[in-house]
Amino acid sequence: HTHSLTHTECSSRRRRPLHTQGRAQIRVRMPHQYPAFTTEQKKELSSIAQRIVAPGKGILAADESTGSMAKRMTSIGVENTEELRRYYRQILFQGTEHVKGHIGGIIFFHETLYQKTDDGTPFVKLIKDKGIIPGIKVDLGVVPLAGTNGETTTQGLDGLNERCAQYKKDGADFAKWRCVLKITDTTPSRLAIMENANVLARYASICQQNGIVPIVEPEILPDGTHDLKRCQYVTEKVLAALYKALSDHHIYLEGTLLKPNMVTPGHACTQKYSAEEIAMATVTALRRTVPPAVPGVTFLSGGQSEEEASINLNAINACPLHKPWALTFSYGRALQASALKAWSGKKEQTKAAEAEFIKRAQANGQAALGKYASSAKAGAAAGQSLFVADHAY
Repeated sequence: HTHSLTHTECSSRRRRPLHTQGRAQIRVRMPHQYPAFTTEQKKELSSIAQRIVAPGKGILAADESTGSMAKRMTSIGVENTEELRRYYRQILFQGTEHVKGHIGGIIFFHETLYQKTDDGTPFVKLIKDKGIIPGIKVDLGVVPLAGTNGETTTQGLDGLNERCAQYKKDGADFAKWRCVLKITDTTPSRLAIMENANVLARYASICQQNGIVPIVEPEILPDGTHDLKRCQYVTEKVLAALYKALSDHHIYLEGTLLKPNMVTPGHACTQKYSAEEIAMATVTALRRTVPPAVPGVTFLSGGQSEEEASINLNAINACPLHKPWALTFSYGRALQASALKAWSGKKEQTKAAEAEFIKRAQANGQAALGKYASSAKAGAAAGQSLFVADHAY
């Protein structure tokens, strides 16, 4: 039977929100666009990002926290003092003179951003004068997600706007924030994927509002027995969620960089894969999830040996699939392990340490172009696996 409606009933029904008018008529208005950036802001952000990942260039990650530096120093029998940390990083930063064609950016830890060379030159000025862009790690470490199987999120949003404003004034033009996910039979959970994607998006938004290019790092740890296929599947799901969150938060993708894991089997996986298989899985996962607007992908080394990290990066760049982004490196241990070992806290070993760093920077610069030929003349620690279980900065 039909109801006849009065004119006022008709208009009141029309005025009700659509989602209350019965299931058939659910329509969601698209959000209104409130521009987040001026043309100038966009230009600045995209130009910084592009300079960092210019052809053959990558990133030196020298943003180890004081705690992580303690582990590095202990491994060579050296006391972890502020002065020794400064001296060691000075070796790396001065060494970039010979590889400025391969290092586009350096990620600093808070302490390091304000340190100087022996002759009083601020580290920031030292590298800027070489055309290298200074960056800063801004997250405050991982914290547990209660009720999960040991999963985490990353803290550091409180006060981040003020810190970014200050860091920008002090010369940092990009930032890094690391989230960590792990592969087990029950993880990563939907909660961990969504929460980490969302916190990375908030961080990215705050950075961009301060003229800082955010590097988003959703690291899937290499711990575990999982095979290459499982890592690829998880990497695709994590990156898909990340880019949905970045879109929801109105992030300007041209002014960002992605720092992902390569797609590799778990360290305890018994099946061995070639560099070409790792490259194919990695590039496939990225092609399915990372928009071409992103200027560059700067892989973390994830405990691979120095040599492995260069060989795999080279294979990724030699991979015969279409790759719309720069595919390069943001390596910590895979650029530093041999240099650290060569130095071993001895001033007279400074030149030897610098030479080891230069060798790895050249190798990775070549690999970023797909032109690296592995040599048997590996460095002091090149073949040693740098895998640390449950790696946390």
